Amino acid sequence: MNSSSDNTLPFMKMHGLGNDFVVVDARAQPIEISPDMAKGIAHRRFGIGFDQLTVISKGTGDAHLTFYNSDGSTSGACGNATRCVARYLLNESGERDLHLTTDRGDLYAVDAGDGLTSVNMGPPQLAWHEVPLSEEIDTLELPIEGAPTATGMGNPHCTFFVEDATVIPLEEFGPRYEHHPLYPERTNVQVAHLVGPDHVRMRVWERGVGVTLSSGSSSCATAVAAARRGLTGRKVQIDLDGGTLWIDWRKDGVWMTGPTMHVCDGHFTLEFLNSLATK
Repeated sequence: MNSSSDNTLPFMKMHGLGNDFVVVDARAQPIEISPDMAKGIAHRRFGIGFDQLTVISKGTGDAHLTFYNSDGSTSGACGNATRCVARYLLNESGERDLHLTTDRGDLYAVDAGDGLTSVNMGPPQLAWHEVPLSEEIDTLELPIEGAPTATGMGNPHCTFFVEDATVIPLEEFGPRYEHHPLYPERTNVQVAHLVGPDHVRMRVWERGVGVTLSSGSSSCATAVAAARRGLTGRKVQIDLDGGTLWIDWRKDGVWMTGPTMHVCDGHFTLEFLNSLATK
C-alpha cells in the first residue's frame, strides 16, 4: 500500500460475498474524499467501481472507518466492508481482536478461525426515531403494503418477508421503497423468505447503490426482524446472492460472521484524480 509516487493515491480492492469495496488507508496521511470523487471512483467504466468506498483513518480505537456509497453519499455503517478492513488490520497486527470506531459507534471484530471474521455491529435500533422514521409508529409492522419491519443498524432498513425472495424484481421493487416518505434518510430494502428453522434467504437493494450481491448490515437487520416477528431464533444463517453470513443477536449486539477477500492493491493516477477534481 506504499505509494510509488506522491502524485498517486494507493487503494485496495476487497469484497465480502461479492459486495465490493475500494479501501483507502489514510492512517499515515489524512485524505479528503468529496462526493464527486467517490462517484468518479465508483463508476464501473470510467473508474474502478465499488458498492462502497471505505477510508481507514486514525481513531480512538485501532482505527476509524468512514463509508461512502457509490452515489457519493455517506453511510454510518457497512458490515461487509467492516469485516474486510478488520481482516486486513488483524493480519497486519497479528492480533486476534480489534476495536474500530465508525459514525455508528464502537465496533469490535475478532478472528473467528477458518478464514472467517466476526464483527459486532452493535445493538439494533428499534425505536422509530432511531431508525429513523418520519413519524412515531410501531417498527415491527409498518403501514406499507407487505407490512415490512423497520430496523436501524447505523443505517435504516426495511425488511419484507415474502413467499419467494428470488423472484422479486429488485430493480423495480427496491427504489420504490428506498424513497418512501416514512424514511427521511432513504432506506436499504430487503426481501427475505424462510428456508428452514433459523435459515433465511435474503436479497437486498442498498440505498445509494442499487442491487448488491450481499450486505452485512442488511443481513443483521433481517435477522433481527425475523427474530422479532417470531419467525426464527436470534442465531440465523442468511443466504445471499453472493454467499452466506451467520448472524447472532446477542446481549452485547448483533454479531456477523463470514468470509472476506482482498483482491488486489493499486494506485489511482494523478491524471485520474485531476479529472475528478474538475467535475
